[in-house]
Amino acid sequence: MKNYLFLIITLLIINLNLYSESSDMSQRPPTDANIFGHIIDASTGEHIPFITLKIEGTRIAAITDYTGHYFIANIPEGEHTLVVQGMGYETTYKTFEIKARQSLEVDVEVIPRAIDLSEIVITSSPTQSGFRYQPNQAFFGENLQKRGEASFGEMLKLEPGLAMRSLGSITSRPVIRGLDGDRILVLENGERMGDVSETAADHSISLDPLAASRLEVVRGPASLLYGSSALGGVVNIMTTDIPDDWEKGFSGVVSGQGATVNSMGAGFGRATYGADSWATTARMSYRKAGNINTPEGVLGGTSMESYDGAFGVGFGLDNTTGGISVSLADQNYELPEALDDDNERVEIRMQRIALQGRVQNTYNGFFDKSLIRFNATQLNQQELELEFEDGAWDEDIEFDYDKKSISASFIAQHKPIGVFDRGAFGISIFGHNMNVCGDEAFTPGENRINAALYTYQEVPLSGMIRLQAGLRVEYQSTEALPNQLFPDIDSSSDDLNFAGSFGLNIRPDEKWEIGGQFARAHRTPSVTELYANGVHIGAGVFEIGSSDLKSEIGHGGDLFANYRSGMIEFELAGFINYYRNFILFQSIGEIDEDSGYEKYKYMQDEARMRGGELTVNLMPVDRFVIGMGIDYVQGHRNGDVKDHLPFIPPLRFRGNTEYDFGNFWIGANILVAAQQDKVAPNESVTDGYTLFGAQAGYRLNFAGQQVIILRGENLLDVAYRDHLSRVQNRNYPMPGRNINLAYRWYF
Repeated sequence: MKNYLFLIITLLIINLNLYSESSDMSQRPPTDANIFGHIIDASTGEHIPFITLKIEGTRIAAITDYTGHYFIANIPEGEHTLVVQGMGYETTYKTFEIKARQSLEVDVEVIPRAIDLSEIVITSSPTQSGFRYQPNQAFFGENLQKRGEASFGEMLKLEPGLAMRSLGSITSRPVIRGLDGDRILVLENGERMGDVSETAADHSISLDPLAASRLEVVRGPASLLYGSSALGGVVNIMTTDIPDDWEKGFSGVVSGQGATVNSMGAGFGRATYGADSWATTARMSYRKAGNINTPEGVLGGTSMESYDGAFGVGFGLDNTTGGISVSLADQNYELPEALDDDNERVEIRMQRIALQGRVQNTYNGFFDKSLIRFNATQLNQQELELEFEDGAWDEDIEFDYDKKSISASFIAQHKPIGVFDRGAFGISIFGHNMNVCGDEAFTPGENRINAALYTYQEVPLSGMIRLQAGLRVEYQSTEALPNQLFPDIDSSSDDLNFAGSFGLNIRPDEKWEIGGQFARAHRTPSVTELYANGVHIGAGVFEIGSSDLKSEIGHGGDLFANYRSGMIEFELAGFINYYRNFILFQSIGEIDEDSGYEKYKYMQDEARMRGGELTVNLMPVDRFVIGMGIDYVQGHRNGDVKDHLPFIPPLRFRGNTEYDFGNFWIGANILVAAQQDKVAPNESVTDGYTLFGAQAGYRLNFAGQQVIILRGENLLDVAYRDHLSRVQNRNYPMPGRNINLAYRWYF
């Protein structure tokens, strides 16, 4: 921590020296001449705060205050060019001539420009300022299509710092820097989804990947904006179920996808009709797959079938935009937990109905923008054990979730004032009622209410350095609900917690961005972690809870540097986090006699996690890219016991190359994973492996835009075990050779 503070203080001193030197006319004699004025938005006439100005050919620079006014003193006599630069505006040059002891007013109008969506990750900033304080990524358009898979975990598994928790295909869920489950928050359009995907490895995310129009990932603690369960990061799945940008008339998209490794087929369609001030849209998708083929044979219990649909209406008035949508998801999939008996199967059946809404307003006062959004869901999910007897399958509902939830936010943005740039205040509310029943209901149900207040502020220190600070205060009330196996449970708790962050962003020039963040994050234990006591048939383990678990508290820092030029792009990121009351889900080395399942217990200890990611892209010639990436995570218990943490991904190297001819492209990739021998007690070591893949795509502009993508994965049909696989203690290999063909038509 001392080293981080020393780094910040050093950078601030360097910056202050730089700007004090800019007033020192060492090259030309100082004068009493100065210029002043306002920087003005050419489209609205409003004054622009915190925008950078510099005098070309010198180190003289300034930044406008919160009224859009600037003042620059001690300017050498003669003709100069004032350069005005700011995110969201075109760089503007204005020439002026000044004489000794003259005060000259120079107002400059700047033209707004459309900001490339890749520049801003909405999930990491309520003001969408575009300044980053921790690593994040966004995927959309063709970049998203190239990652088309049956689950979001599979889509993101090769990105820096991201891995995949696996129990078949549809259940694959993202892992960020070694953290998964309830420590990674998966959002739909900025709100909690209301499913149970975070609770166990056998639960899927209740949305088909084909419905996503954009994916955003925040690596590192995000509890400031999203509260408990964002201890390790956020994945925000964004759809266009509520239209927010449309053209008049009909438009849409149709897509299809197939894969050989599990005989998968999927189709998706969306149609939108737009008028002057409103639009309506509808989508539908269907996906079906058989069991996964591996180099050592078929992995049974991995088939799936799903339906997904939505209907939404959006409107746009002078100062108000918004809309509402309703969606339905239906999934039916097998689990690989009865592999030794062809007469037994384990299935999950899930249905989710969601009502989402959003309203945005603009005002003339100090608080000039507001956003209200909500997601109300009803979920029913059953875990069934099926036995083949007398020529028919007999079904027993072992586990049944009936969950109703609502997640809502109100965010108010304010104009710059004093030392503060545009900032935000927010209120978030989340609550659910989850009844749990069934013959093997190993955990009670839960009532939960969560309410929070937070503020997010940015302070520009100069034209190249700015600070970010925020605070979130969160109250949570939890009550355990009785069921068949917990008829007498009477337990409740009330927790008041807070999250905070302090960030630094440095942009020495247009090519460099350096960012860092120190954060306090938290997570409250789930009802399963507290009270579980029995067989979880879907996950294939015997779970044991601990009723005395306390809230997890994380303290740590992220630091990254990003460089972009014409021929090279790279990003280096590092992190270190210390956790108090870290909850481990770990084997205790015993087998339950009745079920034959291994016993896993939720326990608590101090912990430390550290690591980093490096991504480099070289462009030696136009349209040719050579890329590489490395990521590494190390996790230890840090209390009386010094063991490694369980389920930590190994060191990985990724390489790729691609040449884009314009109408089509070709590429190849390699993934090298090291042996993971830094394991927790009773956890198996997994060997390293190397996988090869290739990809080609073709773009056709006919009756709209059409894209065809052919992708090959694990082309050498390597038999390997992924360290995060939950299939019978990783004794079964991952998927073998796969050829994936995808088609998408925009019209």
